[in-house]
Amino acid sequence: MRETVGLALRREGFLVDVYGDGVTAWSAFERNLPDLAILDVLMPRLDGLQLLRRLRARSADLPVLMLSSKGQEFDRVLGLEMGADDYLAKPFSLRELIARIRVLLRRAALAAEGRESPPERRLSLGPIVLDLDRFTATVDGREAGLTVSEFLLLAALVRRPGHVRSRSQLLDEVHAEDDSVAERTIDSHVKRLRRKLEAIRPGFDPIEAVYGRGYRVKEV
Repeated sequence: MRETVGLALRREGFLVDVYGDGVTAWSAFERNLPDLAILDVLMPRLDGLQLLRRLRARSADLPVLMLSSKGQEFDRVLGLEMGADDYLAKPFSLRELIARIRVLLRRAALAAEGRESPPERRLSLGPIVLDLDRFTATVDGREAGLTVSEFLLLAALVRRPGHVRSRSQLLDEVHAEDDSVAERTIDSHVKRLRRKLEAIRPGFDPIEAVYGRGYRVKEV
């Protein structure tokens, strides 16, 4: 499967390196991070979740797509909570894999744009400042290290403080190009967002869950 996926991606014009186990892959990533990583949960020597943890410690922005033969919701949610940007259960079609890769790379390209934002391209709420052009978020002036999905979710909430947004509405904001993502994914994103915001300002939790409705940010 590894060789098949590599061949298919090369035919689409991607430059691809493949590795037979997690340790070999990590050795390569330590030298040079790729533009996107595809990790199998059940890789030998160092499994996909362990490798994902190491990658996230090094880069919050690297797009990571997880593969698993299990297809269980627990695996999907755990991978997303640990920082994966997308998740695909085997068996899958190569066409779907390539489509998801292109979506992740487009998001990463938007986030990597380095131009300065004019004032009207910023959102703020209390200590939170969101740069809508550079896809960066700061709390008390410190970079929060959000993934693109986390940034889009926070921006959707900050645009309308005090207003409840349903999981379905937030899913449209975060994963508009992928209708296969479950609403439960929003809960995973919110968990990670809360963790990152509180890491900068202990006790700061502006995101409020509204039972049976969705989420909102408190007006600060």
